[in-house]
Amino acid sequence: MTRQISNLPAARDPGKPPLLQPLRPPRNLMEEVVARIAGEIRSGRLEPGARLPTEQKLMQAMGVSRTVVREAVAALRAEGLVTTRQGSGAFVSTDTSRVPFRIDPDGLVSIGDVLDVMELRLAIEVEAAALAAERTTPQAAASIDAALRDMEAAIGRGEGAVGEDFALHRAIAVASGNPRFVELLRYLGGHVIPRQSVRVSVDAPEQQQHYLMGIQKEHSRICEAIAARKPAEARKAMRVHLTNSLKRYRRLAERQLQSTKEEE
Repeated sequence: MTRQISNLPAARDPGKPPLLQPLRPPRNLMEEVVARIAGEIRSGRLEPGARLPTEQKLMQAMGVSRTVVREAVAALRAEGLVTTRQGSGAFVSTDTSRVPFRIDPDGLVSIGDVLDVMELRLAIEVEAAALAAERTTPQAAASIDAALRDMEAAIGRGEGAVGEDFALHRAIAVASGNPRFVELLRYLGGHVIPRQSVRVSVDAPEQQQHYLMGIQKEHSRICEAIAARKPAEARKAMRVHLTNSLKRYRRLAERQLQSTKEEE
């Protein structure tokens, strides 16, 4: 007979995440091996320059195949944590501080995490919009206009328009003429659009629709400034747009915190 749990803690520290949260997708074996070895390196148990255990020992210690071990070592090498030497094996990098910039998707589990990414976007996309206004080409301008219309159509269909939203911001990054803006935006991927990462919403469908229409007006102002080749106005319009999004999700975070306190 299954025994139900009836005595969950009555109170929680408001600074801690909720007791019960949505489950994360399980990692595959290769990702788990990477996480464990990376943890040993970052903790100092595997020191810079130290040789990793042989493939055979790693296979035995973690109960995985040779293929999994090799894929994990390749991933660690790509992260800058490990170097390999022909005939000698794999070694911990002597300078692990030069690890490439990464945002772990599994770490974006709260509104606070998403806000951090949005603040990063604010520091980057504002200037990208200004550069787009200076450097846009007829082809880039057409791509921005098409992306704007695609988002408008998605909103009209009652959709969340997440993909269309991302495509518009990417088109603006392309128009900046700086491929690094595009690369960073592509790296951030779905986390660029907060409603993609924050699955919990207190808004009714009609409120969400109203919000998206407001977003579209902000997008239109950005695109108009870029088309008119007015960098200062494009910079200002993008700042207003991203700042408004930040404010909305900060309010959502505050409401969630208040709700948690009321349940205690």
